[in-house]
Amino acid sequence: MLDNFRKPNLPQTPRVQSPYSKLQEALNPALPEAKPDALKIELPKPLPPAPREDFKPLHVDEGTKSKLIVGPDIKLKGAEITDCDTLIVEGRVEASMDSRVIQISERGVFAGKAGIDMAEIRGCFEGELTVRKQLLICATGKVSGKIRYGKLAIEEGGEISGDIGALSEPAPKSAKSEPARHTAAAPSSMPVVPRPAA
Repeated sequence: MLDNFRKPNLPQTPRVQSPYSKLQEALNPALPEAKPDALKIELPKPLPPAPREDFKPLHVDEGTKSKLIVGPDIKLKGAEITDCDTLIVEGRVEASMDSRVIQISERGVFAGKAGIDMAEIRGCFEGELTVRKQLLICATGKVSGKIRYGKLAIEEGGEISGDIGALSEPAPKSAKSEPARHTAAAPSSMPVVPRPAA
C-alpha cells in the first residue's frame, strides 16, 4: 500500500546555483579525503623575552653569588636585607640593608637605610645612603636624605638633595655646627666633586 505513495524515480535535473552558493564553493573548495593528522595546524613557538634596554646593570664581579630582584609592581616593606651581594629594585622597597651593589631602575623606589659599596640610581632613593666606593646618579635618578659617598658621579638631569657629604670629609670641629644641607642638579655629565670646607 505504501508503494503507491512513493515517488517514482524521476530523472534528476541539475540544481540552479545562486551567486551565493557559487561564492561558497569558490571560498571552500572540496577537499580530498584527508587523514586527521594532515589537518593539524602548527602553532608558532613562543619567542624568549627580549632583554630590556632601559636598564643596564653595573658590571659586577662574576663571582657574585646572591642577587635579589624586586620586580615591577612588587612592594617589599619592613624588611632587613642581609647576605645579599646585589639588590635590583624595579618595584618599591622599604627596608634597611648592607650589601655590595644596589641598582634602582627608572621605576624603582628604595626608602630606608642602606650601606653599599656601589650604587647606580636611575629611579628614586629616599633615606640614609652610605656608598663606600661609587655613587652614580643617572639622568632619571633622584636621591634625597642623608647621603655619604666615596666618589660621586651625576649625569645631566640627575638630582641629589639633603645632607650630602664625602666619607673622607672630617667631622665638624664645633659641636653646634650642623652639616650643610644641599640641593643640586648636575649641569653636565661630568662628575660632581665636593669642595672642602674652608
